[in-house]
Amino acid sequence: MSALRVSDVMSNHIAPIRRGTSLSDVVKTLLEHHVSGLPVVDENRHLLGFVSEQDCIHALLVSNYHCEGDPIVDDVMFREPLSVAPGTAIVDLAQKLGSGKPKVYPVVEHEKLIGIVTRTAVLAELARIGCGVELSKRARADD
Repeated sequence: MSALRVSDVMSNHIAPIRRGTSLSDVVKTLLEHHVSGLPVVDENRHLLGFVSEQDCIHALLVSNYHCEGDPIVDDVMFREPLSVAPGTAIVDLAQKLGSGKPKVYPVVEHEKLIGIVTRTAVLAELARIGCGVELSKRARADD
């Protein structure tokens, strides 16, 4: 289990959010991919921030109340996101996952985003290898 790395369980099939994206498009992406947040990047995939469902809910409530139109992700994203390297041991990441911690971590290599790792992916992999729990392919894909 100690040899298992973030790169073994990360997802790279979900496109990150580009700066300048409208919040309505961010919400569509979050809902479509069933994730609670996504990294925000520039045109070179440098990590600029992170936007969560919670950020979107708050921003939409405020913009709808004040009839301010559709905000952009730059206005609501968290600008100092935690990230992990692809070589980080899953055990080390799992020990950091707790209450009040992110559920999704950007995976960054050479200062560029290469994917995300979710708490769900870590849980599924730990259950699969540690407990012998057989998970359906669908359950693993929904991270």
